[in-house]
Amino acid sequence: MSPTTKSAWEVFCLYIIPVGGGIPAGVVLAKARGLHWTVMMVLYFLSDVLLAVVFEPIMLFVIARGKKSAKVALFLENLKQAVKRTTPQFGTTLRPLGLIAVSFGVDPMTGRAVAKAAGHGFLSGWLIAITGDMIYFTVLMVSTLWLNHILGDGTLTTIIILVLMFLVPSLVRKFRERGKPAN
Repeated sequence: MSPTTKSAWEVFCLYIIPVGGGIPAGVVLAKARGLHWTVMMVLYFLSDVLLAVVFEPIMLFVIARGKKSAKVALFLENLKQAVKRTTPQFGTTLRPLGLIAVSFGVDPMTGRAVAKAAGHGFLSGWLIAITGDMIYFTVLMVSTLWLNHILGDGTLTTIIILVLMFLVPSLVRKFRERGKPAN
């Protein structure tokens, strides 16, 4: 295995870590190993394709199981209600742009599940989910590369970006809630 292929594989392995924690670490590693940003994007896209291949059968199994099991049906109904409560900022009728926003704001698996509920099949549902996730990745990649350029320390950059990944969304929600009139 060539050093470039080995580096690409290691970055890909970081990208497949769920919940986005592998993104800043993968970007810093890719930069340190001399991989171009376009390679980073292709590797991340491939990680999303792998996610689609793995997640889709699991999602379909859970949906089918929900039709046969009262407990799973209750879980799915609770999940559906939770999605309705957490996605009103994207609109009441989730068209493709709203579905992309869900994938960007939450994760591609949630984006795909919501796209499935909106009637999208495998290909269109995953194209929507992956589009939102790729936009999210691009924002994080650019931010990570910029911060790493300024700090010159990959570990510190990764830690700061990870903290911001989890802190900024909650701050945005609090800021939005302060601006809403009381009912």
